[in-house]
Amino acid sequence: MAKTHKLDKKDQAFLDHVRRNLLRRGSQGEMVSYLNQRLHTLGLVPQPGPLFDLATQRAVRTFQASQLDERGRPLTVDGLVGPLTAWRLVHIEDPVPETEPPTATTSKPTLPRGGSARGRLALQTALAERDAGARELGRNNDGDFVRKYLHPNGKPPLPWCAGFVSWCYSQHPQGCPYNYSLGARDILNQFTRRGWRIDPRKGQQPEPGDIVVWTRDVPGNPHAGHIGLVVELSEGGILYVIEGNKGPFPAPVKVFDYVYSRMNNLLGFGRVPD
Repeated sequence: MAKTHKLDKKDQAFLDHVRRNLLRRGSQGEMVSYLNQRLHTLGLVPQPGPLFDLATQRAVRTFQASQLDERGRPLTVDGLVGPLTAWRLVHIEDPVPETEPPTATTSKPTLPRGGSARGRLALQTALAERDAGARELGRNNDGDFVRKYLHPNGKPPLPWCAGFVSWCYSQHPQGCPYNYSLGARDILNQFTRRGWRIDPRKGQQPEPGDIVVWTRDVPGNPHAGHIGLVVELSEGGILYVIEGNKGPFPAPVKVFDYVYSRMNNLLGFGRVPD
């Protein structure tokens, strides 16, 4: 969606605040005043003020019931102001986004700003593989692309999400910056030992080319994981990730999107330094 509303300092401060702290009934202060002023302008609260009271909660629910997030999907009507609701409030003057399928998207910028040089090159490589049609061929967890990602550590059929990430990082002239691995958790552990972990609890946000690792529910394997490369964390609180080996055969390499504040089974992020 094209953004036509130019953010001022107050808009940006509001978006930055709700990324870290949800606004809810009982909240108060400058950011609540901003929220109530926005709602007042829309005719949803009679008087703006610094308290998130019952009137504000009802107004937020009313607003959410009629609005879409940056992906064109309905906002959750919960009376809480997080990144998705805040984004729409700030961009209320902009056209309503068109609804997109809830599975995957290729509409994000080819190479957003931010991240380390090594990470950005890995991301650029991953996007090029997506554009080349990288996917499984013939059967699950197999095919020319999969063999390329698994080599030299394994042969198909094997899960290949971590091999895809390792291969993308290995295309740097200096090779893979960690021990080439087919294990998502192993890669995260290597990043931890090297001091490359990113901790959102300390205000560190994922950037393009960072790794992101989740647990994965696999019967008989409680240690299974899944990994991808961050494309972008949008101002609307959507995390875009390029991944391989996700979904049923042929599991093409795609950019998927997640509500950052609601990501389940998240193990962590990591960034290869320059």
